[in-house]
Amino acid sequence: MIPLNSKTDDAVFSAFHVQPRLEDGERRRGGVIVLQEIFGVDTYIRHDCERWAKLGFEVLAPSLFDRCEPGFVAEHTPDGLQQGFKYLQATRIEDAIADIETCLDYLAPRGPVFVVGYCYGGSLAYIAATRLEDLAAASSYYGSMAPKHAGHKPLCPVICHFGALDQHIPLEEVHAFAARRDDVLVHIYEAGHGFNNDGAPAHNLAAAKLARTRTLKLFEANGAAA
Repeated sequence: MIPLNSKTDDAVFSAFHVQPRLEDGERRRGGVIVLQEIFGVDTYIRHDCERWAKLGFEVLAPSLFDRCEPGFVAEHTPDGLQQGFKYLQATRIEDAIADIETCLDYLAPRGPVFVVGYCYGGSLAYIAATRLEDLAAASSYYGSMAPKHAGHKPLCPVICHFGALDQHIPLEEVHAFAARRDDVLVHIYEAGHGFNNDGAPAHNLAAAKLARTRTLKLFEANGAAA
């Protein structure tokens, strides 16, 4: 974990930092900001950071609830969900976006910067794409706020992943979002909420692999060195 100072209020927050895992002859492909679910920078998020690092990216995963509780991590239980939701409500979107922009500024001197987020982070990934001009591309996984922000045009290429079996995001909202935002790649998988989380009950390996392949293809099309 490394400390960073947010652009808006100079608040200190931590970010999980992983250097690219490069083999001989490989080169850094860019930076990826990985955005957490409401459970914090937990095991699932750290595993995802490692996956991106093994693909050749430098990774930052900001701890977005540090203004509420530094280093907050919760179990995927009803109590953890309740506490995470409490911190979500207490964290202004403007502050979260400022923390994301701080990560963007940290990574940008070394190449293009991409963002990928899950659940709460998936919502923020889409919102960040509509507000931060220097992002190269964004990938949003099951972000419930993305359809609610359909009126905001992304400033960079965006891909969104949703589960047809997701009990938290009505499928009709996803279809309406896709119809309104024909400039966004929207994919629906036969999977539930949290399908990217290895080892979780909702994990769907086929959907996770396909979504990652599609995301990587978008990143490669927008500056990620092959």
